[in-house]
Amino acid sequence: MKQVLNLTQEWDKVFPLSEKVNHKKVTFMTQYGLTLAADLYTPSASEKLKVKSEKLPAIAVSGPFGATKEQSSGLYAMRMAERGFVALAFDPSYTGESSGEPRRTASPDINTEDFMAAVDFLSKQENVDAGRIGIIGICGWGGIALNAAAADTRIKATVASTMYDMTRVSGNDYNDAFDVEEARHRNRDMLSRQRLANPMAMAGGVLDTVPPQAPQFVHDYHDYYKTPRGYHKRSGNSNDGWRVIGTLGYANSRFLYYINEIRSAVIVMHGAEAHSRYFGEAAYHYMVEGKAEGYKFVGEPNPHPENKQLLIIPDASHCDLYDGGYTELKGKGEPKNMIPWDTLAEFFKENLK
Repeated sequence: MKQVLNLTQEWDKVFPLSEKVNHKKVTFMTQYGLTLAADLYTPSASEKLKVKSEKLPAIAVSGPFGATKEQSSGLYAMRMAERGFVALAFDPSYTGESSGEPRRTASPDINTEDFMAAVDFLSKQENVDAGRIGIIGICGWGGIALNAAAADTRIKATVASTMYDMTRVSGNDYNDAFDVEEARHRNRDMLSRQRLANPMAMAGGVLDTVPPQAPQFVHDYHDYYKTPRGYHKRSGNSNDGWRVIGTLGYANSRFLYYINEIRSAVIVMHGAEAHSRYFGEAAYHYMVEGKAEGYKFVGEPNPHPENKQLLIIPDASHCDLYDGGYTELKGKGEPKNMIPWDTLAEFFKENLK
C-alpha cells in the first residue's frame, strides 16, 4: 500500500529557488512497495515558450549517497529545468522524506529500482515525452545510475557525476586498500556480530571536527555537509550517517558487471583533483573496453563506444561537483561555476531527441 508521507511544503533547500522554474513536491511508488518523495522542477511559462514541443524531455536525479534532494540533486534538477527539461530530484528509499524502515538502509537492488521507479513516474506525466528520459547520479548514485542504465532500456542518456562505485568501496575500502580475503572476512565478521549486538546502531555522518592531518577530501566533505553551504537536517551525511549494517548488501556485491553493454549515451564526469576519480575512470574504461584496473571481471568491448564520454573538470575536487565549488572562503563566498551546466544540457538535448 502507498504510504502517506508528511512532506515539508516550505522551501528548505540549501540553494535559492530559480525564477526560471516552477516547483512542486510529488510522491511515487517503487516495485518494492516503498513511497519516494521528490521535488519536480519544470521550466517556467516564459522558459517553456522557448521550447517548440509541447512534451518535454525529462531527467531523474539522485545523490550523493547519504544526501537528500534538498542538497546537490535538487540543484542539478533545477539547473536542468532552467534549460528546458522536466527534472525530478528524489530521496532514495529509507532516506530523507521517503518511506522505509529502518531509516538509512541501502540496497543495490532497491536503490537501482529507485531510479527505474523515477523513470516510471516521469513517463506518466502529461508534459513529458516518455521516449526522452535520462538520469543523473551524483557521487555514490553515479554508480547506481550506471547500473540502472544497464538494466533499463528506457533510459536514453546518463550522467554519472563525481561517482563512487559503492560496491567497490564498501567491499575493498578506498583505493582497494582491503582488497584481500582476510580483510573482507574481518569486515563481514564485524557486520555479522553487529546484527545481534545492535542492528540499529548508526555509523555517524561527516565529522563535526576534522583534524588538520586528515586527507583533504575529509575536509572537503566537512565544508559541504557541515556548513551552511550544504548542511540539511534530513541528510544522513550531515548528521548521524547510515546504520552500521545499512550498506552490508553493497559490501558483498559488484554491480557494474553489465555496464559494458549500455547502448545509450553516457557521460562520466569527474574532477581532476578528486580523490574518487579512479572510480569514474575505471567505470568508463570497463564500460567502453570491457576491462579496467581494479575490476576482476572482464567482458566484451562495448558495441556502442561512440556515445560514451569521460569528462574531466580541471582543478575540481570531488565536492566541487556537488554545487559548482566554492571560493577559498569555503562557503562564505560566491559559488564558482565548475559544473558545466550547458555542456550537460546539450548532451541531454542531443541524446533525448
